[in-house]
Amino acid sequence: MAEQEQMERNLALELVRVTEAAALAAGLWLGRGDKIKADDAAVEAMRRALARIDMDGVVVIGEGEKDEAPMLYVGEEIGNGRPPKVDIAVDPIDGTRLLSFGMPGAVAVVALAARGTMYGAPEGVFYMEKIAVGRAAKGAINIQATVAENIEAVTKALGREEGNITVMVLDRPRHEQLIKEIRATGARVRLIPDGDVAGAIAAADENTSVDMLMGIGGAPEAVVAACALKAMGGDMQCKLYFRDVNEYRNTVKAGIDPDRVLSIDDLVTSDDTFFAATGITDGELLRGVRYGSGQAITESLVMRARSGTIRHIRTYHHGDKLSNIIETKK
Repeated sequence: MAEQEQMERNLALELVRVTEAAALAAGLWLGRGDKIKADDAAVEAMRRALARIDMDGVVVIGEGEKDEAPMLYVGEEIGNGRPPKVDIAVDPIDGTRLLSFGMPGAVAVVALAARGTMYGAPEGVFYMEKIAVGRAAKGAINIQATVAENIEAVTKALGREEGNITVMVLDRPRHEQLIKEIRATGARVRLIPDGDVAGAIAAADENTSVDMLMGIGGAPEAVVAACALKAMGGDMQCKLYFRDVNEYRNTVKAGIDPDRVLSIDDLVTSDDTFFAATGITDGELLRGVRYGSGQAITESLVMRARSGTIRHIRTYHHGDKLSNIIETKK
């Protein structure tokens, strides 16, 4: 009980300070065409903010390996070492290319759950096939069914007429057939260039124009999104996606079922997840960072699964902290 109380007291809103710091640092690189420097700035700011939190954290979904510093690498210990013990998933910039080219939809995200509860994809497997929906369509999806069957089931769950549904899909050549099948049902397709964490959240948010996310995206991003969707009461199913025969064979050799359907509870087994996101560029969910004379404004989401709370936070940043970020990163 003491550990649960400490998580609630110190972590529920601490994470939003982490994503705010990353967004403030990254936003200075909007449209400058330098993804590496933008990511480095966000990672450095996020790492400093995470180090101040009372927790014994380990990065299980990160930016790179240990020898690829300054990325927040898988296995990195974060926090000041005090309880509780937690898994952390980070994406300092979900949509690095979006930020680099001044496009909408880039966000900074962090997710957290009890130690040992976040799914780790097999080594060398980086992608998953995904379906994500909101609370009203929970239980209606089946990743083993056809595209048409899933759209029909979600449409009925939402109480809509045939065709009156919008499906978000990453704009990739691999999705050409998927897009054709979605359109064949009469449904609308909303293409996004990057950012399928934000895409999954948009699909679960009743205040957006998106009803589903479908397609193949990053495996780590699926786990991050699952933490958010648990808090939102949404649903998600995934399957590993193999780019070549070697990825498939290595997975089988490791004793892992390559055809297993991963539910939202497989992606993160804890019933108490935390999630925070701050907009870097304007998007469907959040407005991006707005800089002014001596101040900046950020918009964020912070969620907790156990309480089901979803907070929308607008923060005005003033003073030396903001000045230090701007002076060192621009």
